[in-house]
Amino acid sequence: TKIQQYFDAKGIQLTTCILNGGEADKRPDAVDKLLDELCAYKLRRREPFLAIGGGCLLDIAGMAACLYRRGVPFVRVPTTLLAIVDASVGVKNGVDYCCGITDETYKNRVGSFYAPSSCLLDPSFIATQDKRNVSNGFGEILKLALVRSEDLFQLLEAHGAALVDSLFAPNSSTPAGVSERIIDLSIQIMLEELGPNLWETKLERCVDYGHTFSKLLEMVPGADIMHGEAVNVDGFLSIILSYMRGYITMDTANRVFACMKSLSLPTTSPDLTSELAWQSCKDAVEHRHGEQRIPLITEIGDSVCVNDITPEELERAVEIMKQFDH
Repeated sequence: TKIQQYFDAKGIQLTTCILNGGEADKRPDAVDKLLDELCAYKLRRREPFLAIGGGCLLDIAGMAACLYRRGVPFVRVPTTLLAIVDASVGVKNGVDYCCGITDETYKNRVGSFYAPSSCLLDPSFIATQDKRNVSNGFGEILKLALVRSEDLFQLLEAHGAALVDSLFAPNSSTPAGVSERIIDLSIQIMLEELGPNLWETKLERCVDYGHTFSKLLEMVPGADIMHGEAVNVDGFLSIILSYMRGYITMDTANRVFACMKSLSLPTTSPDLTSELAWQSCKDAVEHRHGEQRIPLITEIGDSVCVNDITPEELERAVEIMKQFDH
């Protein structure tokens, strides 16, 4: 591989630990495997290791770095579009946990706040992914546009489809610098939102948009849905809730829907029922310390957190979603 060749050219002997990087593999067992490898290597207290991969892999690596010798440095090298704009920013790490008492698996239930020593971004990794993975990354980028930046939304409207088709590589339909601008804007928004609130002392967070109903969607047994896809389905349900509350017009809802479709993102799921949505609200109350704190947009680029969504409201929203040509 090119990575191996790079270290060979530098005269550095590379020791590797290969982990599966899917959501189904983001479990404590994966952390244990990496800890075993660190022990066998006898990694020193101030010696960093490189974590190269997507968001799930970086979560596993962050957990292991936090635990090994009570904390060793590690370097994040995200390789997917989603990881570049999401997992590369912030200090959270976590794995999904299966409770031996309830026999249920909870997304990101076990984790830590532990910062990498650095993060190296190389967008050329994106082209090594397939089209679905690139589209999946746009699920998180569109979330940021909806809650913080109409400028970013307009870039996605105009150029997102071509960038999905080209695997985020330069193409004849996209002006030079657009892909870099999309990544820069996304990371800038994440830094501005997470920087003052790294430890989440404030639980009203606009970056939680798309992360209320998506958690349970991702954890449905056998569900074929990626993280950014689930965020987008959640995001469109939230768009309908905004419309029902009079925060946005149907024209705005249709505009967002069209942008989602142009990015090849799913806008619904057979697993999205009003029952699952209400259970998600109850889980949100538990996770967000007693309040729903669900972000809804009030216009493209701005949002508000609400605490009073009802089961009846969710039932109506799910029904309205069925009227769209998904």
